[in-house]
Amino acid sequence: MMPHLVEPFDTPSLEYQLLAPMLIVFGGAIIGVLVEAFAPRGARRGIQLVLSLLTLLAAFVALLVWTRPDLGQIVASGNVAIDGPAVFFQGTILVLSFMAFLLFAEREVDSAGDAFTPSAATIPGSESERELTAARVSQTEVWPLTLFSVGGMMLFVAADDLLTFFVALEVMSLPLYLLVGLARRRRLLSQEAALKYFLLGSFSSAFLIFGSAFLFGYSGSISFAGIYDSLSSGVELDPLLLVGTGLVSIGLFFKVGAVPFHSWVPDVYQGAPTPVTAFMASATKVAAFGAMLRLFYVALGDYDWNWRPMFWIVTILTIVVGSILAITQTDIKRMLAYSSVAQAGFILIGVTAASESGLSSTMFYLTAYGFATIGAFALVTLVRDGTAEATHLSRWAGLGRRSPVVAGVLALFLLSFAGIPLTSGFIGKFTVFEAAIDGGATPLAIVGAIFSAVAAFFYVRVIVLMYFSDSPEDAPTIAVPSALTTLSIAVCAAATVALGVFPGPVIDLAEQAASFIR
Repeated sequence: MMPHLVEPFDTPSLEYQLLAPMLIVFGGAIIGVLVEAFAPRGARRGIQLVLSLLTLLAAFVALLVWTRPDLGQIVASGNVAIDGPAVFFQGTILVLSFMAFLLFAEREVDSAGDAFTPSAATIPGSESERELTAARVSQTEVWPLTLFSVGGMMLFVAADDLLTFFVALEVMSLPLYLLVGLARRRRLLSQEAALKYFLLGSFSSAFLIFGSAFLFGYSGSISFAGIYDSLSSGVELDPLLLVGTGLVSIGLFFKVGAVPFHSWVPDVYQGAPTPVTAFMASATKVAAFGAMLRLFYVALGDYDWNWRPMFWIVTILTIVVGSILAITQTDIKRMLAYSSVAQAGFILIGVTAASESGLSSTMFYLTAYGFATIGAFALVTLVRDGTAEATHLSRWAGLGRRSPVVAGVLALFLLSFAGIPLTSGFIGKFTVFEAAIDGGATPLAIVGAIFSAVAAFFYVRVIVLMYFSDSPEDAPTIAVPSALTTLSIAVCAAATVALGVFPGPVIDLAEQAASFIR
């Protein structure tokens, strides 16, 4: 009897130069895990800080040297696309992550140093003493966890098939579930937020993988190009296609924080350590929108007449609900969380345009929003009641008189969120509105313009509170930031002004990169 002969298979090919930025980030994360395992506890923080910043810097240099915005190539045996949008989004993620990592360093200094003042009720061996002792221990695992998440984000925006798409999503999300629960002063709130994020995130991932199965059943292919080819030659109203598109949309709408899948945003943003919130609100949003653009513009590009109405509804709901609920908030982190929901609606206007101008305007908006968001949350960490952040809005009264620099820079970021001229937010809103009008979505631009004025109310309210209200008798203190945090805030403020006054180079770069490859 003849033995069964196995068909030979092709050895997977890896274009290491084009994949180098992602490989560097994953390599740095793995080395970080080894540092946690073998380095002495006292030396871990310094090693992890230097390793993480050098990893991000090396990945960005590799991205500049070995890729370019007009590059269009499918690599890794057809699983990863290295094209203009992928390169642009990966560069943006690396820069924003670098800014957020500088804030992580501040958090480590504050948590491990002498900022904690034991209460009079602290008894040796008691639970309160154990909590204070644990709080002083530097949780250096934050660095490799975040690097793994950054690597997942970079793969997420470049994934060119449904399987890689899902794997990248999980690599991005799983470390975030842990990072959200690392706050030490409000531990129960942080752990509750992490649990909510994990449970809801698991449901959203299930929707996405279930939808991917339907899309595979329709097209017989997991690649985005294969799905696109099936649309060109198949039945566009096939139930498998309709259900698959809807389920995948739910998973992605959750990640960007769009209504009605936004309920996790305020709780998670409030409960997470503020530097982690800054990282999530900026880099994660860039990655989620980048992946959404690739799926709907590449795989479902000729199907836009069917998915755009759904996006119209979600976009309007997101803008309206986010703007109205932000007005009612009394906690500045929750206000910024609902602001993030509203901003997701404005970004969705560019996505819904379904054109190259919509793509380029969305890319610019995400860049502008990311810098302003990191800067705003960085400033939140500086206003303190004792050792805790003073997040209730009433505690910010009179801040403009006590600390004009902090109040002034925060006012800049808030005005950018509101879309005031000479800030990056104004240019971002202008570009997405223009793309929507050119793409036949004028009503979305009108809704966006109206609710930009509504959203300006809760941003200006904070500015008025800081400059035209009396300080409370027990006014919070302003922490002196480290050099790293100061650098992060300064860069974010400079970028917010530069992108508002001289947006041309970045807009040109986005337009040059606004072309997906199939």
